[in-house]
Amino acid sequence: MKNLKLDRPLAVFDLETTGINPDKDRIVQIAIIRIEPDGRRTTFETMVNPEMPIPPEASKVHGIKDEDVRDKPTFSQIRREVEEYLQDAALAGFNSINFDTPLLMAELKRVEADLDLRGVKQLDAMRIFHTMERRDLTSAFRFYCDEELVGAHSALADTEATLAILDAQIGRYEEVPDEVEELHRFCNPHEGKFVDHRRKFIWDDNNEAVFTFGKYQGQSLPEVCKDQRGRGYLEWMLGKDFNEEVKDILRSALDGVFPKRQ
Repeated sequence: MKNLKLDRPLAVFDLETTGINPDKDRIVQIAIIRIEPDGRRTTFETMVNPEMPIPPEASKVHGIKDEDVRDKPTFSQIRREVEEYLQDAALAGFNSINFDTPLLMAELKRVEADLDLRGVKQLDAMRIFHTMERRDLTSAFRFYCDEELVGAHSALADTEATLAILDAQIGRYEEVPDEVEELHRFCNPHEGKFVDHRRKFIWDDNNEAVFTFGKYQGQSLPEVCKDQRGRGYLEWMLGKDFNEEVKDILRSALDGVFPKRQ
């Protein structure tokens, strides 16, 4: 490292997991590079048996399947090594503050680890990136078209810039398709997966709407509506700041009419 000055150990880490819910999902692979203030480095990396099935959508992201981790150690079996690598260290990752650290903390708590990460110092390269590099239309026009956008925030100028950026993106990346249908699928990879546009409900394997948040996360609307407590929760939601699409789903559910997947 040329620029980062350390006054304590730094543990740079990354997790591959069964999903994106820090409270529910599990680690399937962990890597940690521990850097001491004098520059010495040690590395720890292993696949982990999550003791639960790895969803196909997660395997599509990281390529790890159930058979790859079947004979690997559980997190409980590696937690001592993980604690040693993290002990007295600041943490660093990419989107680690929002995701990796909370999930790691949940895993440590689950196995009753001695290490407590509350209050640990955290560095997040993604937050630095998003803070320092603007991600607006003017910046995109400069990056893809190598020009300065004149008349930004004029509707016509912004529209012309957007068209130029879109065309430049298609020419720049082999992975980005050049036909409308395929480009639509590229821009909407989760189309058809969620019941509503705000992603408050997701379709399950039985084509029922399932909560993605809150106290009934993972439960279907018909299941929640079976008792008065669940119905009371839906009525409470109707009084909160959810959009009308979600509220229409709730009202229909309370009337016994549930969403049908097309």
